[in-house]
Amino acid sequence: MMDHRSSSGPEPMSSQLSLSPDRRLFAKKGFAETTVEDITNAADVGKGTFFNYFPSKDHILLAFGEMQLSKLDATIEMARRTGEPMREFLRSLGARMTQEPTRNPAIIRALLQGYLSTTPVREAMMDVQKRMHGLLSQMIQLGQDRGEIRDDLPAAEIAHVFRQTIFGTLLIWSLYGDATLHSRIETAFNLLWSGLAPRDPSAMPPLAATSTPGRLVP
Repeated sequence: MMDHRSSSGPEPMSSQLSLSPDRRLFAKKGFAETTVEDITNAADVGKGTFFNYFPSKDHILLAFGEMQLSKLDATIEMARRTGEPMREFLRSLGARMTQEPTRNPAIIRALLQGYLSTTPVREAMMDVQKRMHGLLSQMIQLGQDRGEIRDDLPAAEIAHVFRQTIFGTLLIWSLYGDATLHSRIETAFNLLWSGLAPRDPSAMPPLAATSTPGRLVP
């Protein structure tokens, strides 16, 4: 697994760079074509400073993934404390997961290029996604315990489908890059929720054996 370095004392490099210049460069030039020199020039820092915090350019992508994971963790903790209804929590989570800077379609395409660039990056991002899936599964389980989400499917499987729905919608939108992201996410969530809401078992047809619970890989 790829671990990015930390340092006590100076302000974190991710804060100095704000990750925003990097994403803009990736969107403009592509991940593979963007050099460390491009990044340090845009951030007005030296290469030595950069390598104190990021062993390689790839680690910027991992920092972005960890930032998204931290946001998800904080959002879930807030929902636990406030008792926010699960439908509203999941709807707002879908919107938060597609906030800036991910609303720039070129950035989405560049990040995808970067994530698929090398085996170490893919493996590290798979670890981030696994942790995201674990957090979301806990929240789905809480919704099931409250009676707000159907409980005849494993929480982990529902969490997997939720992530696929949001990220799949985001990826397809990035091909077009128009002003429809919000409406696409809203439509996708509403359709998904129609299958997640608790229902009267006596009024439901039996589920087709299309998948085996636990077979899905986060």
